[in-house]
Amino acid sequence: MNEQLLYAINPHATIERITLGDHTLLCIDNFLQNPQAMVDFASRYRFEPYPGLAEKKGYPGIRLKAPEDYSYNITTHLEPILKQELNIPAQLDIRKSVCVFSLIALAPEVLSPQQRTPHFDASTPNHIAVLLYLCGEEHGGTAFYRHNATGLQQITAENREHYLDVYYDEINKLRPRQEYFGESSEFFTKIGMISARFNRLVAYRGSLLHSPYINPALSIDTNPRSGRLTVNTFYDF
Repeated sequence: MNEQLLYAINPHATIERITLGDHTLLCIDNFLQNPQAMVDFASRYRFEPYPGLAEKKGYPGIRLKAPEDYSYNITTHLEPILKQELNIPAQLDIRKSVCVFSLIALAPEVLSPQQRTPHFDASTPNHIAVLLYLCGEEHGGTAFYRHNATGLQQITAENREHYLDVYYDEINKLRPRQEYFGESSEFFTKIGMISARFNRLVAYRGSLLHSPYINPALSIDTNPRSGRLTVNTFYDF
């Protein structure tokens, strides 16, 4: 089969707009026509550590570059949808980062404080994170939070320095529990979650405070057929 067709988007998939706190997120179920082809691809190749993994920075796991045809198909399909549904000016050009499969690999006891709290990907206004789940609901999902001390749900260029000052002061005074972040804590309140579902695509602004919401007993697994397999793509406009 032609690889572009192998990783084709389902033309009948429906878009759901989800409101969490003050923000809109997108959820598209049954996104690919043949999602199992992606799992099969991921199972044939060797994953490598995410940049910063040895220093316990960023995503706590391993990655593999996704097929170029998948990357082309979703970008072509999503650009007009993201602009319309997330109120991104139509004249802005789209820029895409590397599109990768991801698997969580680090045990909770070795996570750094930053990996044990919610994070933001960027403070620019139109940085969009796109996550395709190739795993089931048993692997949790992605949760979103409000920072209690500042009241912030979204980190922008205007509030970033203040937020980071408060955040680092908090985690230096009281280290987060040695576990993957889940429910609310003294520093963050969970405001909502989108559950994992096989072949579900989720898109949200990377400036929102968020965290993988996982089942540690199942989700720390480097086997693409049984672990928390996702495909992560980031766009800037």
